Amino acid sequence: MVTQTTSGITISVECIYQEEYSNPSNMHYMFAYRITIENNSPYTTQLINRHWDIYDAIGAYSQVDGPGVVGNQPVLSPGESHQYVSGCNLKSEFGHMHGYYTMRREIDGELFEVEIPKFNLIASYKLN
Repeated sequence: MVTQTTSGITISVECIYQEEYSNPSNMHYMFAYRITIENNSPYTTQLINRHWDIYDAIGAYSQVDGPGVVGNQPVLSPGESHQYVSGCNLKSEFGHMHGYYTMRREIDGELFEVEIPKFNLIASYKLN
C-alpha cells in the first residue's frame, strides 16, 4: 500500500493483479486498485474531478480525466473517508499510475489538487 497526504487529504492505494481477467498471450493484463480518501482537514470537501497518468513497460502512456470517481463526487466532512475500487488494463506485465483529484472546499468554494501517489502495477507471478 502507498499513502500520501496533500492539504489534509490522505490518499491510500492498494493494487491487485487480476489474473482471471488477464490474457497474457494477447498482451492484456488487468489490474484492480482500491483507493481510500480520508479527510483529515478541518474543512468539508468534495471530490470534483480525477486525472490519471498511466504507463506500461512497453512505453505506452495514457491519460484519463473525468468527473468524480466511479460515478460519484463524494462529499467528505472532517474525519470521514470514501473508498472505491476501479481498474485498468495494460499491454505489459509491469506499469505504474499516479495522478490527482481536484477537490472543492465547501466553506469558500476553493479548488485544490490532491496528489494520488505513484503505485506499481505488477503481475503477481513476476514477484519473487
